[in-house]
Amino acid sequence: MPRGRVDAQPAYILHVRPYRETSLLVEAFSRDYGRVALLARGARRPHSTLRGLIMAFQPLELSWSGKGEVLTLIKAEWQGGQPLLAGQPLFCGYYLNELLLRLLPREDAHPRLFAHYRNILRRLGESADRQEMAESGLRSFERALLSELGYGLTLDRDHLGQPIVAAAHYHYEIERGPVFATEHDADRPALAGQSLLDMACDDYANAVTRSEAKQLMRRLLAYYLEGVELHSRTLFI
Repeated sequence: MPRGRVDAQPAYILHVRPYRETSLLVEAFSRDYGRVALLARGARRPHSTLRGLIMAFQPLELSWSGKGEVLTLIKAEWQGGQPLLAGQPLFCGYYLNELLLRLLPREDAHPRLFAHYRNILRRLGESADRQEMAESGLRSFERALLSELGYGLTLDRDHLGQPIVAAAHYHYEIERGPVFATEHDADRPALAGQSLLDMACDDYANAVTRSEAKQLMRRLLAYYLEGVELHSRTLFI
């Protein structure tokens, strides 16, 4: 990341915690600079221009400067247009933010993932408590995140390069991909070929696909998180 001053950078707040008596430490996800750590000096003071602007799930433009690991937040401007999240969509938003905090390296730009994050927040804001829409968005984002990190899923072909057969069943082996399931290893979790093909197209209209995709993504994320338990998932439960 180039050091110096950055102005009017599109960003979202991922996490905030108090720092000393009047300041905040902010983790933000920016379009061109990835995840950055920012110190918002005096942001907890009643008359601070930053007070009330540093909030999650809202589109912002942030300006900062500095040369260390933690940069200094200079300015924040709300860009509007994003409904406030509540209920299940709010929990989903916390989950997305924790995934980014846990898996995304700092100062590593991912503009496509940023666009995907912005779009899913809009979908969550419009979905109210429609579980089907929320789950579909989460599965799509999880897949996009793993792809951006270099862990893209193979969904339309098996580990030998053969096309997935919709009527067949497969085991998904991490770092190998789908392996044809046989009756001799029925104790291992399997997915319908149709579910894999649906996931490849980001199509989660089928209830079986949503269920099997959820189980697969949970297993893959647990592997890449190295067993770290997500607080947002525990909170949701």
